[in-house]
Amino acid sequence: MPKEVFGRDYVFLPRHQILSFEEMTRLVRVFVSLGVEKVRLTGGEPLLRKNLPDLIRALSEINGLQDLTLTTNGAALSALAGPLRAAGLKRLTVSLDALDDEIFRGMNDVDFPVARVLAGIDAAVEAGFAPVKINMVVKRGVNDHQILPMVRRFQSPHYVLRFIEYMDVGNTNGWRMDEVISAAEIVSIIEQEFTLEPVAANYPGEVAKRFRHRDGGGEIGLISSVTQPFCTGCTRARISSDGQLYTCLFASTGHDLRSLLRDDSDDQKITEVIRHQWLNRTDRYSELRTTATSTMPKAEMSHIGG
Repeated sequence: MPKEVFGRDYVFLPRHQILSFEEMTRLVRVFVSLGVEKVRLTGGEPLLRKNLPDLIRALSEINGLQDLTLTTNGAALSALAGPLRAAGLKRLTVSLDALDDEIFRGMNDVDFPVARVLAGIDAAVEAGFAPVKINMVVKRGVNDHQILPMVRRFQSPHYVLRFIEYMDVGNTNGWRMDEVISAAEIVSIIEQEFTLEPVAANYPGEVAKRFRHRDGGGEIGLISSVTQPFCTGCTRARISSDGQLYTCLFASTGHDLRSLLRDDSDDQKITEVIRHQWLNRTDRYSELRTTATSTMPKAEMSHIGG
């Protein structure tokens, strides 16, 4: 969320437009009834949400929900890792694009040091979240020289280090194709120093191609939405904090579920709407991607999550 766009004067949504914890929990129950087994809380930054462990606790009690996870920038993780684990959160992903403090601050436009994130990761491991997933977006000429230091730092069964191709998400990151380092190139850089072997996918539709260190030093994943798009097998839906259903990370508009939650629609009606939207989706942005499509209007990633 670059400060030149989301500065001190930016007008955020009024609280009444944001879903309550009760509304979120109800929606998750409906999605679980449709076969969803995994829920991830994202942002923006989810740890900024007041009383977040209360939401985690409510979601963790939903019968049929197999996996409850959360993605965070790690800034507030040192204090919250324990309470989140105690509330029922099963897994954690931390976004970390560099170990070098200057590069980290520059890429993420934040006022806190990388040491704060590393301390949060340590707290998460201590709280019992191991393995913690670490997500690194790689941008040519900016942080690509941080690939090997990241592998060295997180070469352990306590972590799953994932490298993500630089994508044209939202409208504010100035994406150019020549700044993309492909997953294949990332693997070749890693193999200059480490020996990797492929690992089978955990489940159908998994977006990361998995590898592990042959010496048993943990796992590495590659997410290649740009060079090897996986639209055909995508199984992910997203709901924004104001109750809009998005069927693609690159969508420009969502479908309003909040109004259904607030106009006395029963769960069956909401179920029918969700089923219709999902079965009739035609999203395949990553398969169509060109320099021209990168200028198409898209919802910001801070609005619909990663």
